[in-house]
Amino acid sequence: MYTSRISGLGYYVPENIVTNDDLSKKMDTNDEWIQERTGIQQRRHIKKGDGNSTSVMGVKAAKIALERAKLTTDAIDLIIFATLSPDMYFPGGGVQVQEMMNMRTIPALDIRNQCSGFVYAISVADQFIKTGMYKNVLVIGSENHSGGLDMTTRGRGVSVIFGDGAGAAVMTRSERDGFGVLSTHLHSEGAHAKELSLEGPSTAHWVPEIIAENPQENIPYYPYMNGQFVFKNAVVRFSEVINEGLQANNLTAADINMLIPHQANLRISQFVQKQFKLSDDQVFNNIQKYGNTTAASIPIALTEAWEEGKIKEGDLVVLAAFGSGFTWGSAIIKW
Repeated sequence: MYTSRISGLGYYVPENIVTNDDLSKKMDTNDEWIQERTGIQQRRHIKKGDGNSTSVMGVKAAKIALERAKLTTDAIDLIIFATLSPDMYFPGGGVQVQEMMNMRTIPALDIRNQCSGFVYAISVADQFIKTGMYKNVLVIGSENHSGGLDMTTRGRGVSVIFGDGAGAAVMTRSERDGFGVLSTHLHSEGAHAKELSLEGPSTAHWVPEIIAENPQENIPYYPYMNGQFVFKNAVVRFSEVINEGLQANNLTAADINMLIPHQANLRISQFVQKQFKLSDDQVFNNIQKYGNTTAASIPIALTEAWEEGKIKEGDLVVLAAFGSGFTWGSAIIKW
């Protein structure tokens, strides 16, 4: 039976740095308030005219991942593109990547699982490879949040959290038993879908209807988040799905060399770290620099951790995410 391994990693973030002090000039907030609640110090935003978009950033990250995997675009059999912020309502970003990178007429699959998108994408890629259908799969998580945030005091509870960026991984077939992706574990709970959501524009809320029926103080085309409720659910689901992955492989928290949690909130990551009694060297966080980049957060963090030498061959790496849907998942990887 085939296994899948990560053969190349890459990430890209826009050059434009937006600090907490920068946001305080646009809304009633300050650096202390933001850091106390989220741990975030700054984030990256696309700047008008810099040529970036969700798909463009995905391509930039993908090119780095391919180079590190020592593969050309001709070797890729499938593109999986995870995002909540595609360049267009349709088609999705996967086909745009295929065109921008001048790839063969390979399939392109888009995944809409928000913060859990990259873990879901890794799981899908892993299954395609394990069955023998594909040999090399390009997995991308990319987000352009800044173009759709309410940058006023009204929206500060959400807008201070999110940043733009992209991360990519090349998943490759392997026959090395006991290495690569050992297992993935996925869940959802649609009962809480509206607690973290963006209801329009959509087929239920087209733009003319939104403008006609909603006062300015209640604009449904900005994201909504019930922060405390999301936090309480996140810490429970993170712990559950990490334990599920460990137990499935007869492992314990003591076996973890590196945990890469979705960068939702530094306080959530710290809570989970404490739950599993992990040291600072066993958990990688970069939300301080980039904010929450949703589907891009895990591949960006995974790439940085690898670049800094914090992930080595033979290490047990755990990826875990929780987000809108609610959806959550984990991946257990022997590097």
